[in-house]
Amino acid sequence: MKTMQVPSNLFTVAPGVWGRKDLFVNFFTVQDLVTDQWVLVDTGLKWSAPKIKEMAAYLFGNESVPKAIILTHGHFDHVGSVIKLAEEWDVPVYAHHLEIPYLTGHSDYPPPDPTVGGGLMARMAFLYPKSPINVWRFLRVLPSDGKIPVLPEWRDLHTPGHAPGHISLFRDSDSVLIAGDAFVTTRQESAISVMLQTKVISGPPKYFTCDWDAAKKSVDELVNLHPKTAATGHGMPMRGKELKKALNDLQHDFEEKSIPAQGRYIPNPAITNANGVMYVPPKKYDKNELAIRAFAVTTMLVVGFMWKTFKKNKRIRQNEALLEVEYNY
Repeated sequence: MKTMQVPSNLFTVAPGVWGRKDLFVNFFTVQDLVTDQWVLVDTGLKWSAPKIKEMAAYLFGNESVPKAIILTHGHFDHVGSVIKLAEEWDVPVYAHHLEIPYLTGHSDYPPPDPTVGGGLMARMAFLYPKSPINVWRFLRVLPSDGKIPVLPEWRDLHTPGHAPGHISLFRDSDSVLIAGDAFVTTRQESAISVMLQTKVISGPPKYFTCDWDAAKKSVDELVNLHPKTAATGHGMPMRGKELKKALNDLQHDFEEKSIPAQGRYIPNPAITNANGVMYVPPKKYDKNELAIRAFAVTTMLVVGFMWKTFKKNKRIRQNEALLEVEYNY
């Protein structure tokens, strides 16, 4: 019997919950511990579908199909493969009703803000897609009572700020939280932190967060759940005392450390409703914008080349070590 290789960047979150990282974003599978049925939470980037299917095959078998797809929100790095997978699997896609305009082609998101500071990932935000997708044929609205039809052990919480209809998922039985991007466990604005997966709790990624008052209230709500395990859209899971202290620090220092000192959505947020974006604050003028953009693109290419070289050299070292073991044997 052929043993299936463990997919790269696969990690365990909690019983029945697994995640996988693709470049800089995570997606998750959640299995119902009673029925053994499972759902996919978020769908990564446009090219993530093969990695998601590989993960599902490893965990649940080659022919296994999820009961549904649940979206924490509709930003490009969380819905990249949703249309392809929904069509292939013929499964419903659940989201909060305030995300519907961005998932049915009716409204762009508020533009990402490259002026918030924090590193290369933020500076590159002008390149990030903000246009809506259209997955209306499969789309279902999550019930307003927080119950998830396909996951009876879990409930969803509306945690806006990073996106108007952003949700987080919580399992009360063991206090497991899938936070989405309501907060994250790496400094997502920094390319170095993203590459090294430096584990530190931060507020929502600054460059896409369009309402900081709402983001603060969402963090307060999640901290007050007292989660014992937290998995987020960016970064590795945190647990126990480490998580408790980090969340308390995040809540206490949110205004100082999470809210950027400047930016398009400081001090005024974007205004949205069930139809989409109603108002966006004017773009902040930066006289050095062209030079900064050119520098950001150049830096991204250099960092990408260095990372590719690092990964290649790591594989070579691993292969050499394997050959040495085989030779000695």
